[in-house]
Amino acid sequence: MKKYEAIFILDPRKVDDEGKTFANEVAELVKTCGGTVTQTDFMGRKPFVREIKKRKVGYYLDLFFEMPEAGVIELRNKYRLDERMLRLLVVVDERPAGYKYEPIVI
Repeated sequence: MKKYEAIFILDPRKVDDEGKTFANEVAELVKTCGGTVTQTDFMGRKPFVREIKKRKVGYYLDLFFEMPEAGVIELRNKYRLDERMLRLLVVVDERPAGYKYEPIVI
């Protein structure tokens, strides 16, 4: 299984509790696809430089997980058209094994 990092930008008008229930929902999907969530970071509410879908701010959620490639495709397809989602980015996490991730605070 490969390691992945997913960044979710959520619409604050459609998400309660800063996306914590959404993060639990995504973690359950990862588990049902045969993967494991290694780290979840709630980066908070941040303003955009340019509006996204007529929104000026969004909740950022950074999720690290291991999952088969077929599960990643299912994750993208499920949340691509979700009304709570403003943006979604899933990339392969190619950091060295001993690398300690620290979220950037702006």
